[in-house]
Amino acid sequence: MRAARNHILAKVRDAVSDVREGEWQAELDQRIEQPPAMIRPALTGSLIESFEQKLALGGGSLEKIDKPDEASAVISRYLQARGLTTNIRVAPKLQEMSWGEELHVSFGNTRGEHLVSVTPAFCAVAETGSVVLLSSDHSPTTLNFLPDVHIVVISKDQLVSHIEDVWMKLRVLGEIPRSVNFITGPSKTADVEQTLQIGAHGPRDLHVILISEGNAN
Repeated sequence: MRAARNHILAKVRDAVSDVREGEWQAELDQRIEQPPAMIRPALTGSLIESFEQKLALGGGSLEKIDKPDEASAVISRYLQARGLTTNIRVAPKLQEMSWGEELHVSFGNTRGEHLVSVTPAFCAVAETGSVVLLSSDHSPTTLNFLPDVHIVVISKDQLVSHIEDVWMKLRVLGEIPRSVNFITGPSKTADVEQTLQIGAHGPRDLHVILISEGNAN
């Protein structure tokens, strides 16, 4: 039985080998470079409105500001209103932002000892209300999952309409990083007795700060 199977597979390989080296490979390369357009769900309202609505459905929150310099005061008010610490761990990529004096800021990785993290995002998806984060030395992945409160700073021009657009943007980078995280709202699960648990395997709060002008990166 095995011999017959191997014989059949060998004949199939022989039949397609020439195609694999010629037109088949060229067609595959073209499909990767220029993927065909797929049917996408319609969005209601602007990208910002759709993103905010989907983010809220997932349990996240959004605050809009005009300029990057306003982020520090907004983060401080957000934390104080919830009785949270103003000691925050910030991704090194945001080190050039103005952080003021109300926040106690340190930069770098975390091993879980920090309650609040602030990170940039690669982009945000209006279709799902997700933020997309890439791993690097300048934006450690641990900041996305270990702190209880995760604050993400993005600019308006980082919004994309659908998930497919994220992969198009990633192809432009040339080299995809080791981790690409789509995060939609705070961590939650209802696996145990169908009871919703927030912060099951990640942050309890996800707050997005959207900048209308300037660049969050």
